[in-house]
Amino acid sequence: MSDEESTLEETTEEVVESTEAEAQVEEMTPEARIEALEAELEEAKAQVLYVKAEGENIRRRSADDIDKARKFALEKFSSELLSVKDSIDGALTVESATVESYKDGVELTAKQLLSVFEKFNIAEVNPLNEKFDPNKHQAISTIDSDIDSDTVLSVLQKGYTLNDRVLRPALVVVSKAK
Repeated sequence: MSDEESTLEETTEEVVESTEAEAQVEEMTPEARIEALEAELEEAKAQVLYVKAEGENIRRRSADDIDKARKFALEKFSSELLSVKDSIDGALTVESATVESYKDGVELTAKQLLSVFEKFNIAEVNPLNEKFDPNKHQAISTIDSDIDSDTVLSVLQKGYTLNDRVLRPALVVVSKAK
């Protein structure tokens, strides 16, 4: 038997029961009828209160779930950044370090940080010699140039995107036609 057939059968049974109940109520005395209707009313009120309470519980659980999602959304990202922090702390505890060893350590730390960025789809925006895009770049100044107008001549600060959404625009100097 399909779900539709069983649903149809259940609906049919409910209609027959409802019709039988109405027939029984009509055969009752007015006092008995009032009592039966009051009992039905009380039952309906109880069902309404139950549904209302259930709706409130669902709303509260959803709000709690949303709150937890906000609180712990950065948990994975934060735990990945801890290795970068450990590398920086390790570099600061070295007592007899040379400039070369510091440089090597900073390069390794930068690689760790780039690895974290890749895992979380954080991309660097370095638009040197590209066409100026106001959605990804912020022009700090313009310089007269023989290069095509609105070309990025220098990048003062790299920008970053998160899943193709701009976190920070690149600060750039743009060419303008003479």
